[in-house]
Amino acid sequence: MKTNLNFKTIFLLTLLITTFQVHANFDDLVGKKKIELGASEKDADIYINGKLVGKGSTVVTVPKDDCVTVIVKKTAYLTERIEFCNKKNMTSPPKTYYVEMQRDDSFDASIQTDIANIDIELKCNNLEKDKAWKLINQIVLTYIDVIEMTDKETGYLRTAWSLKAFRQNTVRTRIIIKESSSDPLVFKVKLISESSGLSMTSVKSDELYKEWDRVLRSYSNVIGEFQARIK
Repeated sequence: MKTNLNFKTIFLLTLLITTFQVHANFDDLVGKKKIELGASEKDADIYINGKLVGKGSTVVTVPKDDCVTVIVKKTAYLTERIEFCNKKNMTSPPKTYYVEMQRDDSFDASIQTDIANIDIELKCNNLEKDKAWKLINQIVLTYIDVIEMTDKETGYLRTAWSLKAFRQNTVRTRIIIKESSSDPLVFKVKLISESSGLSMTSVKSDELYKEWDRVLRSYSNVIGEFQARIK
């Protein structure tokens, strides 16, 4: 009885090993290549051909005579894009691949805020319009030195876009002032912050920009200064 049990155990182990070897060799037989891919950020999202497949590490299978695109993404880090090809006359995919992720310079140069892209009221209880308008212009020019449009009578001011390019992003910023009431005297100030998610985007390419919930650090104090000085 003991001999039969040992025989059965050995037989099952042999079967399992054989099955494993068949599966392990199957990809080689059909020409597939497998890559063990890992990222320096263990919670980074990994996409293969647009589909989320894991975080931090995964196995990438490249079919014969085909290519796959791997994208590794994480907030505050640059997006990494790698293409692996398994074709004749091309370098064979590596067995392992390590992605060393780098910090997003536009993220580090900015802060998250809830005051961007919304109107902020400035009530002038102690300032006449002439003095308030002069002070508004002084504050604006401290941050952006090109005023695109200004009309004292209607109380409207708009700066030109201020552009800042980063490795994988372009950020444009402007300030808009509008007089919303003359009695009492009230202005509305809006700090507009937009990003394209692309490097070196033209400031005129409006269709590529979207509102950004972050503000470059160089403009982070502008709303606070308006609120402190325009009263």
